[in-house]
Amino acid sequence: MKNITVIGGGTMGNGIAHVFAQHGFEVTLVDVASAALDKALVTIGSNLDRQVKKGALSEADKEGTLRRIHPMTDMKSGVADADLIVEAATENVSLKLKIFTDLDLMAPAKTILATNTSSISITRIAAATRRPAQVIGMHFMNPVPVMKLVEVIRGYATSDTVCESIMSLSRQLDKTPVEVNDYPGFVANRILMPMINEAIYALYEGVSGVEEIDTVMKLGMAHPMGPLQLADFIGLDVCLSIMRVLQDGFGNPKYAPCPLLVNMVTAGKLGVKSGEGFYAYTPGSRDLVVAERFR
Repeated sequence: MKNITVIGGGTMGNGIAHVFAQHGFEVTLVDVASAALDKALVTIGSNLDRQVKKGALSEADKEGTLRRIHPMTDMKSGVADADLIVEAATENVSLKLKIFTDLDLMAPAKTILATNTSSISITRIAAATRRPAQVIGMHFMNPVPVMKLVEVIRGYATSDTVCESIMSLSRQLDKTPVEVNDYPGFVANRILMPMINEAIYALYEGVSGVEEIDTVMKLGMAHPMGPLQLADFIGLDVCLSIMRVLQDGFGNPKYAPCPLLVNMVTAGKLGVKSGEGFYAYTPGSRDLVVAERFR
């Protein structure tokens, strides 16, 4: 594989583009909004500067990485030469199905179609195409340039050849791929999201406060970040979406999202991305302040 197309210039998309380009691949970064592409390139540049400052990357490597990223707003042109397409759009079933139907029509017959979905069925996404054997999950973790794990998720029809190819490719990116099967939430979010949801229930039921819950998990369980802070970092809307996938997929009431989570998303309190969730966030600051409603 030489040519990679990434669909979506958001947090995950720009991170995926960054990692592929840093490892020598030509990357076309596609987003319908040119402003999103401009923002993505600024973010990638800032992250590369951080690597240079830490001595993890040379200035020449940084410049080479940026030269290998080609922003584009037209998806048809952006996938014309792709060996692999990695979709990193919003975690929305209808949107992903539409994107994969379009990609199937636009991309060369040889192209592997991967999705960075964190919970949606690979089999369902693959069924929107005429090439289900070439559809696979490639779930990177946030922040992509830092986190080592890639969940490689096989759909019902994903071929052995495609799976082996993506496992090998992930290692070329200096990542650790783990092969998993296509069940709701896969492994990472099947375990993580119920924990986050339970932490929100503990707050909702008055068991303890925001900082206290996070402190217990950080100091008692050696988690680098408490579950409520992590929920803010992921995005409360994303957490809610994944919980609903788990609830629908398993039909078990234990996966019902906490009413507090539902209300916060309805109110637009989504965490870091909106400036407030369980904590309040000041742009450019690393200091966390418990949101006013939880004081």
